[in-house]
Amino acid sequence: PGDQEAGELGLAAVPGRQAAFRQALEAAVHYARAVGCPRIHVMAGRVPLGTERAAVAGEMETTFIENLRYTADLLSQEDMIGLLEPINNRITDPRYYLNTPQHAAAILEKVGRPNLKLQLDLFHCQIMDGNLSRNLETYLPLIGHIQIAQVPGRHEPDSPGELNFPYLFELLESLGYSGYVGCEYAPKGDTLEGLGWLQSYWQSRGLQHGGTSKAAK
Repeated sequence: PGDQEAGELGLAAVPGRQAAFRQALEAAVHYARAVGCPRIHVMAGRVPLGTERAAVAGEMETTFIENLRYTADLLSQEDMIGLLEPINNRITDPRYYLNTPQHAAAILEKVGRPNLKLQLDLFHCQIMDGNLSRNLETYLPLIGHIQIAQVPGRHEPDSPGELNFPYLFELLESLGYSGYVGCEYAPKGDTLEGLGWLQSYWQSRGLQHGGTSKAAK
């Protein structure tokens, strides 16, 4: 994430911070290797203070692409995948550079490396674009990780909000998505109690704790 006390939230697209980015990436790889994690979120970063997004967009894209190619080369040696996550600039972070799956897909196409993927957080995607069914269908080949949270509160999937998660989970299954779904939300109360939604979802699908079929027993 860079120097968060100085207002940074990632470095990959920030001009002039290439050396710091590479140092941070090497540290991330070290930790990922130690814990056996094959995916690293490569954070784009924020539009620098005092500058207009449109004025620096070209320079930031050039920096981003250069850093992502470096990332892909490094991660290929470790059999790891780099992930790009669009973060909404309407609620969460007005200055974040990468905001939509369309933008991320365009960057990935320009970089052209198979070990870089899209990290699609449905919370951010709903706020920026909606159209989740079509977006999941469109970008599935690029997706390396999915994250969830209810909109707008960013709480558990069964909390009041805009998203119908049982439908979305079944859609992911029907599309053949076999990766992880990360629960990146703020629990409304106790974390373990808040996971009751998952138990209820498994039961609604005829599954036991852990997602195993009752029929298998």
